[in-house]
Amino acid sequence: MKPEIGNAPQRTYRKVVEKMLSSLNAGEYPSGARLPPERELSERFGVSRPTIREAIIALEVMGRVEVRTGSGVYVLKNFKPATSNEYEYSPFELTETRVLVEAEVAALAASTITDEQLADLEGALQEMAQENEIGNLTSEVADKKFHAIIANSTQNRPLINIIERLWDIQANLPDIQYAHNAICKKDGQRRLEEHRAIFDALAEHDSQKARIAMRAHFTRSLEALHATTEARAVEEIQKQLTQRRERFSLARLDLG
Repeated sequence: MKPEIGNAPQRTYRKVVEKMLSSLNAGEYPSGARLPPERELSERFGVSRPTIREAIIALEVMGRVEVRTGSGVYVLKNFKPATSNEYEYSPFELTETRVLVEAEVAALAASTITDEQLADLEGALQEMAQENEIGNLTSEVADKKFHAIIANSTQNRPLINIIERLWDIQANLPDIQYAHNAICKKDGQRRLEEHRAIFDALAEHDSQKARIAMRAHFTRSLEALHATTEARAVEEIQKQLTQRRERFSLARLDLG
């Protein structure tokens, strides 16, 4: 197996996702087929098995595959491609939607979540802590798992599908990814604490507390989104001013 290049596992798994999507779209793995095991996929794409797992989770969020515990990963039969304008949503629209929807999902989950699902949430928190320890602060694997468990605990299929779709759309909005990376790199411990607050509220089966904890979690994301987009706008303006200064400089006229 070839070593992974660079220190950006997030970018690496996205490249694997793109290649696997090409294979799925080309019909290499037909609907209902089981994908090769992790080891084989790892060798094929020249990446580690954890990277393959991240790619599989991304494909599952997109609705392309289904992970069946103890059986394998299967290509879903009834996949419907997203319409092109789905990815034209602004990152602010998407974040606002997630705040509204996921806060209420958390509130509902507080009354429906089981002890087994709470244990799964605890496991996701431990995985998030491990990501912090190894410096993989921008990984979304444990984060996605955490939110998916909460959605599944509601036993409400439309809500579950909405959450999955929102994650899919988010994966295709660069500004959201840029903001996510910015806040996670700054303080991985705070990210963990925010998720721990949501977990504690769910464990207490306190709907209002769960709603508030989830909204607080997204507050920092929204603030980071504002900060990063504003910083990029300023950078672009400065670039344009520099180009104009160079273009209309007397020195380049060479008047002699």
